[in-house]
Amino acid sequence: MPLPANHPRTRPIGMGHLRAFDAVARHLNFRAAAEELSLTQSAVSRQIQALEDEVGTALFLRHTRAVELTSAGTLLLRAAGLSLERIDAAVRQIRQSAGRRSVAITTWASFASMWLIPRLEAFQREHPDIDIRIDATDAAVDLATADVDLALRYAVPQAISPGAIRLFGEQLTPVASRWLLKEHRIAQLADLAQVTLIEAGDAHRTRHLEWLTWQRWLDTFAPPTGGGARGKAKARLTPQRWLYFNYASQIVQAALTGQGVALARLPLVAESLANGDLIEPLPQMRLDSPLVYWLVVAPRSVVRPEVKAFCDWLLREAERTRQAIGEVPDPDTVDHMD
Repeated sequence: MPLPANHPRTRPIGMGHLRAFDAVARHLNFRAAAEELSLTQSAVSRQIQALEDEVGTALFLRHTRAVELTSAGTLLLRAAGLSLERIDAAVRQIRQSAGRRSVAITTWASFASMWLIPRLEAFQREHPDIDIRIDATDAAVDLATADVDLALRYAVPQAISPGAIRLFGEQLTPVASRWLLKEHRIAQLADLAQVTLIEAGDAHRTRHLEWLTWQRWLDTFAPPTGGGARGKAKARLTPQRWLYFNYASQIVQAALTGQGVALARLPLVAESLANGDLIEPLPQMRLDSPLVYWLVVAPRSVVRPEVKAFCDWLLREAERTRQAIGEVPDPDTVDHMD
């Protein structure tokens, strides 16, 4: 029984006829659409009629030698055309990756850009047949449900899941470009007052990340203000100005371009220090951080050879980083893959 004219349809339309609709709407010609779809013209016409019945209104105005879209047809084409393009792109990606070995990794943006990506070329040279997909997000991903094989995380030991593999720990140290240090000699803590200090703008609002602040570093290394009971107070240092960023990569980039002195995470700048792009003006004032870098492997992915190969490579790179920063971890805190 047909619905009253003023009663809107609510059932979702079937998707089967949208391909024919998209072809006719692009060509504005049933014959050309039929040739594209390798169908007869009458078959295409029947599909369009069936779609119009489902939608509940005409999508085309039929003329003797041409057709044109109605306003409803124009609205549907905007949505259908974009959706079909996305579906086709997804199918192409699936077909291209079918049968290929791949490893999906979740980590946070700064670690991906500063530590992982610069090293990936070495892994790809060793394993050209393994595809790598990196999902860089600051949100923690549940490995039990997400479509990823492993996570690279940054947390205190108490907050990490059992079975996580320790990659390396962390120290914080002032770093600056050689050009800034040519202009401003920094030989002691008090010299920092003549430069801009760069730090994480949101570290004060996040538990544990407060360790990344200049205030924590100054509280550790600044000399007392005087003797007696009040001698325990630390001297306050007021820099020329402050510069704040949300991401470690931004902080280091600002330091690299000579905009100030950054309090950097040593594992993330070890390469820049080694090649001389950054200088550590106060190497005797490194501050140990409780935060640690970890590898967590999804249980379902542990047995896959490509995941095992990537983790083995990752652990070798982590060992190089430990050597670069002078860290000798307690063997009892380091797990190994079977």
